Amino acid sequence: MCSAQISDTMAQTGGRKKITDKEITQQIAALGDQAIEARHGAIAALRGIGEPAIVHLIRALAEAKDDNRRWYAAVALSRIGEVTIAPLVDAMKANPSREFRRYAAAALGEIGRPAVEPLIIAMGSDDRELRGFLSQALCRIGGPAVEPLRKRLNDADEIIRSCAILTLWQMGETGLPSIVENIGEGI
Repeated sequence: MCSAQISDTMAQTGGRKKITDKEITQQIAALGDQAIEARHGAIAALRGIGEPAIVHLIRALAEAKDDNRRWYAAVALSRIGEVTIAPLVDAMKANPSREFRRYAAAALGEIGRPAVEPLIIAMGSDDRELRGFLSQALCRIGGPAVEPLRKRLNDADEIIRSCAILTLWQMGETGLPSIVENIGEGI
């Protein structure tokens, strides 16, 4: 079933069509197609499929042999939206691959505001490298992440407090005023 057929069927049934793992796998395979239209169609179809596609897309992201496939899997995950956040953060904790984490962080950053608190909470991890990728996602989110990070400048958890400061610092002009403001308040 092509992506247009899946999208049409989902629209006609109000999204109630039972999509098979095989159909999801076919759409994920199309993310590596030479034709950009096929890749974009697959992203649209996977977005329409939604939550059932998440675990397959995370696996595809982890097993991708090149950055192009990683990119399109990450885009598809970001387009599915908020329901992707928890499984993707969990996968980042479990998978130490830098390539996987970089693209997963990009997907979370594209999801935006709904990902902010889960990303900040996950920064409590002992995994330094993971914290760096979580910080990159928050920097990609930008402005919507500033106030929640500012509130963590006085967090009881030293790791989260340090991560909040460093992330705001990395944001440059977007985040630095929050640090300066809190210095005046006596962090």
